[in-house]
Amino acid sequence: MTTDLTTAPVVLSAVPTLFDADGEVDPGANQALYKLVAGLVDGLLVAGTTGEFPALEDAERLSLFELALAEAGPDRVIAHIGAPDARHAIRLARAAVALGATRIAAITPYYLPARPGELADHYRRIREAVPGPEFYAYIFPERTGLPVPPPLFAEVAEAAGLAGAKVSGSASADLAGYVAAAPGLRIFSGNDADPWATMRAGGAGVISGRSSAYPEVYAALRDDPGGTASRMTVDPPEEELTAVIAAEVAGLLAGAAGTAASVTGTA
Repeated sequence: MTTDLTTAPVVLSAVPTLFDADGEVDPGANQALYKLVAGLVDGLLVAGTTGEFPALEDAERLSLFELALAEAGPDRVIAHIGAPDARHAIRLARAAVALGATRIAAITPYYLPARPGELADHYRRIREAVPGPEFYAYIFPERTGLPVPPPLFAEVAEAAGLAGAKVSGSASADLAGYVAAAPGLRIFSGNDADPWATMRAGGAGVISGRSSAYPEVYAALRDDPGGTASRMTVDPPEEELTAVIAAEVAGLLAGAAGTAASVTGTA
């Protein structure tokens, strides 16, 4: 399966959590960040890995969900409710839904290994507890110690009625495998270095940490669908590098125009 490369990738920003000088969650700073980023990209993933979720108390995570929902709206927020055990994840999921969340994600269990049946049961239990919201798995083997190959993901997705997944770390190298294993689901890459590679693999887009720092760069993807094509078999430059090149070229052209005007004026 491949995606039409005239379609811009969906860009969801995996937003960081901002703290004050005492290490406390800073509501004002996070609200300002959510407002800025949500105004440029397609949505937010809140309290994920970039958001330092293992270091957040439940009340802090829920306060961040509430801020994001107020700024971006439920259609553009994915609340990450992942936890090592299903009971904890269910508690967070129910609370997030009570706040108005309609999209949730859960990282795979971590610290202790989970067998395939246990993994499917983990997600099934969350789905049964909160049957309403759009539900995504979050696969990141380097952080969880739990590899989830595409065939296993397909089994879990069917068991829990998943809408898709965020696939990060080494797993993102086989994005096409996840797309093929679970046709019709929305597979997002956590590797935001080359969004067009994600689209070529059939993915829906990226859930990007860097887009929090450079939202304008990733927002430009919607207006410039693949302007870095090559005839030779080479990877195009990353979006950041493309922007730098464009700025350098614009500067050179402006300098050349100024020189020409100066010469013409003295001739």
